[in-house]
Amino acid sequence: MTGGQEQQLTARLDEVTVAMESLTAMLDTQLDIGQMLQAVCDHVVQVVPGADMASITLVRDGEPETVASTDQRAVNFDREQYRIGDGPCLRAAETGQPVRVGVGAVGDLWPQFVSSAEQLGVASFLAAPLTVADDMSGAVNLFGFGEHGFSELGTKILELYTATVVFGLRSARRYFAARELIEQLNRALETRAVIEQAKGILMAAHRITAEDAFQRLVKRSQDGNRKLHEVAAEFVAAVATTTT
Repeated sequence: MTGGQEQQLTARLDEVTVAMESLTAMLDTQLDIGQMLQAVCDHVVQVVPGADMASITLVRDGEPETVASTDQRAVNFDREQYRIGDGPCLRAAETGQPVRVGVGAVGDLWPQFVSSAEQLGVASFLAAPLTVADDMSGAVNLFGFGEHGFSELGTKILELYTATVVFGLRSARRYFAARELIEQLNRALETRAVIEQAKGILMAAHRITAEDAFQRLVKRSQDGNRKLHEVAAEFVAAVATTTT
């Protein structure tokens, strides 16, 4: 490697380092996954040699979708692969291995893919897999108009970006799962509170036990084919209305 090539490589690695720090900071300050995915696409086309367009495919419960891109042509190309049911991005997502191809060399394997690529002027393709969870996978996809087929260096740089994407997606899943659990617990506490309030009113009004009060609420619930907490809330509201 010549001195000029070393300087060029160092400069690219410095760009990647800065980009990684920027993306990580974004996740630290706000969990905006859409913004992060778009930033990955924007950064990677600037850093990976030969990359002219980028997109990110997510496969959730078997359904692929393009969730970020730098060019509508990349989105159209992804959708064509989804329609066909095969192609580099789907192969990377399925196998967990990078797919790096010169479009002209895979005509026998993916004839429809090659036809679509030629129509869009894409001559080289690189997809690095995203392995997030059992029900979520995907790929970061790069498209090149030149016939270079991408390099090993380009693959390694792209894999650094995919590691950041995987980290962000996993963090988001944990965050949203935790938030949903908190919301469920809050709903459960609210439900329990109104049922206890209704029981207390019945106990005081009819001089009955907590169990008897609860059974009266259950009977109303069953007779009306309604949820217990709805019956309790309606009862409490009716009592509050008559006492005001």
